[in-house]
Amino acid sequence: MIAGRAPKAAMVVAQHIIRDTTRGGLKAGDLLPSERVMLEKYQIGRGTLREALRLLEFQGVIALKPGPKGGPILLDPDGSHLAGTIILLMQLKQAPFSVIAEARTALEPMISRLAAERMDDETLKSLDATIVQMRDSLSDQHVFLEANKSFHDLIAWSSGNPLFGYIVDSLLGIMDGTVIGIDYPPHRREAIIVAHADIYEALARRDPAESEERMREHINAYTRYAQRKYPELLGQVIQWDRALG
Repeated sequence: MIAGRAPKAAMVVAQHIIRDTTRGGLKAGDLLPSERVMLEKYQIGRGTLREALRLLEFQGVIALKPGPKGGPILLDPDGSHLAGTIILLMQLKQAPFSVIAEARTALEPMISRLAAERMDDETLKSLDATIVQMRDSLSDQHVFLEANKSFHDLIAWSSGNPLFGYIVDSLLGIMDGTVIGIDYPPHRREAIIVAHADIYEALARRDPAESEERMREHINAYTRYAQRKYPELLGQVIQWDRALG
């Protein structure tokens, strides 16, 4: 923002709506107050309010439910909107795909350490289910990689740190490198399953140090594979439209 420039009215209203939503304890699925109520509460025009709601809709915070009993409904946003911003900024900075591998090497081992201390039993069962799905889908790379993403997503959110959850969630669509052409033949998929099983066992034992080390080995193996088989792709800039298409 340029120094001295006042925030746009619609942005201020959007910020007030979120402030009042959190203070009021509203949860995902709850309807926000009606247009009439918000117009009176915030003392604004209908155009400003609707622009504020469009800003929140664009950020994935609300959806506009049609019908006589409709209105703005609160959502539980995922990392897709953050993903779009991150990839766009990476493209503008001409950042290569290798920065994704570097970020994973720095973050995911620590995330796994925290998850070992904080993951609940139900999530642990879900984590095991992703490994079963990967074994059952060894010949189907698409299903296999979706289960792979779920494995890493579950661990990230189990860290108890929502920032880690959103960061990993936002990178799930690009972190395996398939959007730039990295492929995973059956022998590589089998190695991933073994690594995931080792991480799972460490998490199940609630062993933070081992969980961190097993995840570090897993990410390092992924990086070595990409460097050996696809060195030219690691230097490729991820395109905003391609990654989100």
